[in-house]
Amino acid sequence: MAVADLTWIPAQRSPEHDVPARAAPAGDFPAPRRRVGLRVAWPAIAGYAALRAIGLLALAFFGTDPHRDLWAILGRYDAGWYAGIATRGYDLAIPLHPDGSLATTNLAFFPLYPGLIALLHPVLPGDAAAAGITLAWLAGLVAAWGLFAIGTHLHSRRAGVLLAALWAVVPHAMVESMGYTETLFTALCAWSLFAVLRRHWLTAGLLCALAGLTRPTGAALIAAVGLAALAAGLTRRDGWRPWAAGLIAPIGLFGYVVWVGHRLGRADGYFHVQKDAWKMSYDDGGYTLGTARTLLTGRVDLAYLMCTLVLLAAIVLAVVLSANRRAWPLAVFSLVIVAMVFFGDGYFHAKGRLLIPAFPLLLPIATGLAGAHRRTMISVLTVLAVISAIYGVYLARFWTHSP
Repeated sequence: MAVADLTWIPAQRSPEHDVPARAAPAGDFPAPRRRVGLRVAWPAIAGYAALRAIGLLALAFFGTDPHRDLWAILGRYDAGWYAGIATRGYDLAIPLHPDGSLATTNLAFFPLYPGLIALLHPVLPGDAAAAGITLAWLAGLVAAWGLFAIGTHLHSRRAGVLLAALWAVVPHAMVESMGYTETLFTALCAWSLFAVLRRHWLTAGLLCALAGLTRPTGAALIAAVGLAALAAGLTRRDGWRPWAAGLIAPIGLFGYVVWVGHRLGRADGYFHVQKDAWKMSYDDGGYTLGTARTLLTGRVDLAYLMCTLVLLAAIVLAVVLSANRRAWPLAVFSLVIVAMVFFGDGYFHAKGRLLIPAFPLLLPIATGLAGAHRRTMISVLTVLAVISAIYGVYLARFWTHSP
């Protein structure tokens, strides 16, 4: 399906149920209960799949070489770590280099994704890496559905379709097709935040707990769900359920951190792994600013330049999103992710990828495009799809580190 034939975007004149939501009181969520089931969400899911297929076709034709086929590209780097955990389990201790220094360890990777790979691997053809890629693709479709649900709830069905489409063509969207956790984490976050907006507190808390078992940035979702639950509880809304959601939400992340500490025999075991084995920590933003500054004075790598541009765009969009008082939990979620990426010390080339789950940042663009003419929407998506595909080929063919 060519990008120019994106007829799955709803017509410009929407039916009554597609009228943008009316403003709600400060701190409250919009009331409309628009349908978000598969029967109405299929254009968003199909559109997302079609746009990702364009990126995959570009990878297949231009990103491969005689030594690496498409599956090998999609199963590299972190995907290999997850497949290894699924087949061999976690390290009993942090490995050591011959000189006695700490080596990298799979204890830095959270367990939900490799656990699901271990379940799928026996029933799917291929190895564990192929099972991880399949899981990532399926999770991407579920995430697109969740993005559609949020965009539809907050604005209109057209905005929901566009939100899913925009997420499919972000610069680092190639990662959404790799054996990485970004799609699974985004799916859990999207549906948890949607449950918050619908005030389905127990669902929000349970999904948040699962997200915390997927990535350390589950802390951002815990903050969003926790603050929303606290606000509802303090105003005596929805009874005991918000309080229960607030208690359930951090169980996954905190549980894994405690387990790693027990595994290593020290309370700060997980942070020891991150800081001393993987050389990842947080600072005052000096590393990010210093690295970005070198782009003005030294040799410029496209990966570093793209990550800088993506981070700048994320900061601007986070400010714009914060003005939407009807959906402040989404702003909290996005702001915490942006802060974690900005203040992260190390792996500058991965900062763009780490921002992929911050999908609410795309809401201002989706809602703006929703009121535009169809030709404008198609033009914007076409340009973004081309940029995303070209950059994906660059990451696969020329960049020598993880995306």
